[in-house]
Amino acid sequence: MVKILTFPSSASATPDSAGNVIVSGSYGGEYNAFHAAKWKIRGVVLNDCGVGKGNAGIKGLPYLDRIGLAAATADAWTCHIADGEHMLAHGKISHVNESAARLGCRVGQSVAECAELMTHGPVIEAAPPEIAGGKRYVLRDVPGEPKVLALDAAPMLTAKDAGAIAITGSHAALFRGQPDNVIGPQLLAVFFNDAGVGLDQAGITRLPTLDERHMAAATVSAASAPIGDARAGYNEGIISHLNKTALAMGGGVGQPLKAFVDHILELARSGNLPHRP
Repeated sequence: MVKILTFPSSASATPDSAGNVIVSGSYGGEYNAFHAAKWKIRGVVLNDCGVGKGNAGIKGLPYLDRIGLAAATADAWTCHIADGEHMLAHGKISHVNESAARLGCRVGQSVAECAELMTHGPVIEAAPPEIAGGKRYVLRDVPGEPKVLALDAAPMLTAKDAGAIAITGSHAALFRGQPDNVIGPQLLAVFFNDAGVGLDQAGITRLPTLDERHMAAATVSAASAPIGDARAGYNEGIISHLNKTALAMGGGVGQPLKAFVDHILELARSGNLPHRP
């Protein structure tokens, strides 16, 4: 029997996905499409995360047409980003690729109806094409200053990144809306994409949890920088939401992210960072 499996992210999909359909809370870009398709599945529903600049939230759909894999996205304003179960229960379809359309998937359907139609599709054995995203970069490494890192996905953070300023291409949603350990190291500041914010502000729920760790955190608007591209977030992103710790450092809505990072570096150089317990 073909199953419909739910995951908070495509990267958390498991080998038992093979031959089945995945509903993933990840944004619908190529990176997450790749991580779903590698399990040789019949179809996948991702989250459109507000679509955003350059159609970054749905670029995985034509990408998966290249191997004939049915794919669709759920409207972020109908269900929670990073919560496959909530998407399956409440989501409405916003975009479908040609492979999904051939199975009867349509814009406006429930995610549940679309995923059920995908169970009748073929298992796609072909390996997904290689992708360019999913990388990490050191943007600045000056002795006596915090490092500035760019990571296309927040789970790429490691213990060695403690004390750094990290710009991620990820959304700022908690997986399944619950506390998690995605941001493991104690960073000076961390930045995300707001993923269109979405229903119940799911796309920014991580920000206040980082206040509890005295970690500055903010998002850039998905309309200002493509989700999944950390360097674009740094160079092009405009801040849309901040936690209290970031506000105390002088950040503000509408500020270019690059300018706020420069401000934090200046505070660090002058020894004027707000006291943290």
